[in-house]
Amino acid sequence: MDNNSLIKRNIFPLILDHLSDKEITVIIGPRQVGKTTLLDQIRIFLIQKQKKDPKLLPYFNLDLTKDLSLFSRQENVINFIKDRRSRSEKMYLFIDEVQRIANAGKFLKGIYDLKLGIKIIATGSSSLEIKSKIQEPLTGRKKIFQLMPLNFSEYANFKNPVIYKIAKNKERISEYDSTEWKKLINDFAVYGGYPRVVIEKNVNKKVDILEELHNSYLEKDIVNFLKINKIISFNKLVSLLAAQAGGLLNINQLAKDTAVEAKTLNYYLTVLENTFIIKLIRPFFTNSKKELIKMPKVYFFDSGLRNFSLARFGNLDERVDKGETFENLVASELLKIIKPPHSLAFWRSLQKAEVDFIIRKGNGKIIPIEVKAQSMDKINISRGYQSFLKKYKPAQAFIVNYDRQAEKQSGGARLSLITLSNIEKILIN
Repeated sequence: MDNNSLIKRNIFPLILDHLSDKEITVIIGPRQVGKTTLLDQIRIFLIQKQKKDPKLLPYFNLDLTKDLSLFSRQENVINFIKDRRSRSEKMYLFIDEVQRIANAGKFLKGIYDLKLGIKIIATGSSSLEIKSKIQEPLTGRKKIFQLMPLNFSEYANFKNPVIYKIAKNKERISEYDSTEWKKLINDFAVYGGYPRVVIEKNVNKKVDILEELHNSYLEKDIVNFLKINKIISFNKLVSLLAAQAGGLLNINQLAKDTAVEAKTLNYYLTVLENTFIIKLIRPFFTNSKKELIKMPKVYFFDSGLRNFSLARFGNLDERVDKGETFENLVASELLKIIKPPHSLAFWRSLQKAEVDFIIRKGNGKIIPIEVKAQSMDKINISRGYQSFLKKYKPAQAFIVNYDRQAEKQSGGARLSLITLSNIEKILIN
């Protein structure tokens, strides 16, 4: 078993629970984020824990010509299943990189509707491909799980579970443990959460892996699938976005800087969002019509890829963009846990008072979040934060800092100071 298999992914038990459902299980996410490893872990679980016959767990990697050839015709796959299925046991069909199948949605729908007594588990690397080939034909027949680069809890629990547990349960990390804790934050903020990067100990090799990930993304997603041939302009856009992470995005200025028309630029931004590189978040307004006409902010899903685009791998405390880097890290953590009907926004008043993040929950409640790239001795809130609390009167508010946890009442809100280890608490209430 490779080191990648030893990383515990939070999504794993959720997928195991879905194995008993007849719906097709679809796992989507960026390339090299661990989808194949997750399929291996599921197969190992079925063999070792549920004593399933390995012959009833066929696996196909559609990046391989031989495997893809079987899926060139639906009849081939149906005959394969009929020849191998068991009357007494369920068969599990594992398909890696399902978007390689022409008309994949209709292809799988036809097999699913035959009720052959099988469970299909499939992965896909691009939400653009999944949406165009799978989403609509499989309506009511599939459940989609999103696997992203490691979040901080997965990362810290793998790298240093003892320190992670201490940070999760203590109000303040001791001076003795503080060095190790800050190293965890620094390395994650600098190199990100792609499994191969996390496992690699040599920092130069970490950068090499990030370069490989970047180049593979350009070749397979941007050039081969999406047929974007203005790679220099596309790369320049990614670098400019990396430099503006956490800042307001002026589309017209970006179009000038990249020498790309605004329409093309908007398409590129859509591509970057749907291939899990960036996320645009909109401003918070009680009048939703205003959101669409205001400038969004941009954040990167993985801090390592952002830093690669900047060619900047210095320690967090020594960086001129320390605040932006830590804010981007918190944004990526929030984006990994916030799912519909919840959404993420930011707040900026006409007087330019700001709150970094606002979570809008499906029940209408709002949760403001401020980010401080430092260790805080006590809870202090900015004037902007105070004005938001006074205007919108949320029941709960948060400040994310390095290593202190505390609570106090402020203007009717329960204000919690938390660390990255407890960021999932934000959605509990």
